Amino acid sequence: MATIKDIANRLGVSVSTVSKGLNGASDISESLRQTVLDTAVELGYTTKQMRGRNSRKVCLFVENMDYETPDQFGYDIILGFRQVAVRENFDVTVFPITPLFQSTEKYDTYMLKNGFVGGFMIGFALQDDWMSQFNTTTIPTVLFDNYISKNPCVGSVGTDSLEGIDDAIIHLMQRGHSRIALINGSRNSMISEQRRQAYIDSMTAHDLPFSEATMPYGYYVADTAKDHVGGLLSMGITAILCGNDLIASGVITECNKRGLQVPEDVSVIGFDDIPLSSKLHPPLTTIRQDRLELGKSGFHTLNSLINHISISRTLLRPQLIVRKSTAQAKA
Repeated sequence: MATIKDIANRLGVSVSTVSKGLNGASDISESLRQTVLDTAVELGYTTKQMRGRNSRKVCLFVENMDYETPDQFGYDIILGFRQVAVRENFDVTVFPITPLFQSTEKYDTYMLKNGFVGGFMIGFALQDDWMSQFNTTTIPTVLFDNYISKNPCVGSVGTDSLEGIDDAIIHLMQRGHSRIALINGSRNSMISEQRRQAYIDSMTAHDLPFSEATMPYGYYVADTAKDHVGGLLSMGITAILCGNDLIASGVITECNKRGLQVPEDVSVIGFDDIPLSSKLHPPLTTIRQDRLELGKSGFHTLNSLINHISISRTLLRPQLIVRKSTAQAKA
C-alpha cells in the first residue's frame, strides 16, 4: 500500500505538502491539492479515514432524475437505500450532480478528499465523464440501470427488463394483439437499449411482426408521445408499450385527441408503476419496478463491495400490474 512518502517522492514535494493536500489545508493551491489527490489515487493510497474500520460515509449521486417528492421516480430508491444504510450506521450524503461537475472533478479524487468509502449512482447517461472513469476506479461503486464490465469494484442493480417486457407482450397476445409497438426512452441510455432488445427478443420469440418503425426512441417524458402515436396508429398498431409511465400517460392523451378510446381502440402499457399510473383515466396497466427494494439492493451491493465481496449484477423481478388500459384487440 502506498504511503504519503511515496506520493511526496513521485511529485518531488515534501511529506508535509502531501499531508496538507490530502487533508484540505488552505495554505496550498487548489491545483497542487488536486495533483496530490490524483497521485494518491494513481498509487492506490487511501486516507486513514477511508481505511478505518469505523469509516461509514457513502455518497448517493443523482443525475437526470426527480426524487424530492413521493410521486417522483427516484424518491423510493433513495428512501430504500437510506433506510438500510441508517440501520447499518452509515452516513449517507445525497448529491445532485451535473455533467459540468463531472467534467471538472474526477470521481476518485472527489471520493478520496471527502472521505467517502463508496458511491451509488442513479440516473447517469452513457456519455457522462464519470462513466468512463468507473472502468478503472478502485472505490466501491454501484450503478443503477448501468453496467461496467470487468471491474471488481463496481456493481450494478436494476430490474429484469426482458422478463417485464415479455410478460407485457404475452398479456397483450392473450387479448388478441399482434401489432404491438414500443415507444422507448432516450438514446445513449443503457436501460433504453435493454428495453429495446427485450422487445425485439420477445416479439421474435412469439413470431410477432416488428420493424425499426415500431420501436422509436424518444425521451422519458409525456410529450414524447406527440412525435410517435400518429405514425404508429397509421401502421395499424393496436397496442403500445412505453418506456415509462410518463410516456404512457402521453400516449393516452394523444389517443384521446384523435378520438380514440383507451383501451377500446388502443391498449397501452407503461413501465415503473409510479403513483401517477393508478390515477390516470383509465388506470394504467404497467410493469412495476419495486423502487424501494431497488434502493435497498443498491445499499446491500455497495456494502458487499466495501467488504471485498465482488458483485456484478443484481436484477430484481418485475411484476405486471393489470389495470384498465388494456383490453381485447379490436376486430
